[in-house]
Amino acid sequence: MFTVEDACLVVVDVQGKLATIVDDSEVVIQNVAKLVQAMNALEVPILWLEQNPSRLGGTALEIAQHLQGQPLAKIAFSACQEAAFVDAMKGSGRTQFIVTGIETHICVYQTARQLKEQGFEVEVVVDAVSSRTKANKEIGLEKMKALDILPTSTEMILYELLQRADHAHFKTVLQLIK
Repeated sequence: MFTVEDACLVVVDVQGKLATIVDDSEVVIQNVAKLVQAMNALEVPILWLEQNPSRLGGTALEIAQHLQGQPLAKIAFSACQEAAFVDAMKGSGRTQFIVTGIETHICVYQTARQLKEQGFEVEVVVDAVSSRTKANKEIGLEKMKALDILPTSTEMILYELLQRADHAHFKTVLQLIK
């Protein structure tokens, strides 16, 4: 199981106009925002990525308003090919990565795959990822599952991290989920 002590959230490229035109964009943005707020309450580190922000724009405000610090800019589709991400990932000391964002079949897939190839535990939050088309999202998810990158949902991963109803932040997380 994923734990608060070992987990890290990776938010991939939920930015600019693209964030608003992916399949089921409102739900994806809402779920990523919930995950970010919950991780902040649980003190789980968040690695926040933006693909070529000078061209694609910044992270959706609904998410960015809950993030601290600055995003890690990238040009490579896989964050694992960017030195700043690799340094932040190693600096986190975490071994479990919860991946969210867009697009499922490109940047999410390539980042999750390379994290898995490096020996980390990786899960993808199915209701917090998307692509411009539903078909591309499904293909990305299928390829990740074939690599043993397991699917999870926003609610499932949060309850997994909490593990108990008497967790100090249970009520905070419960309010986000409802």
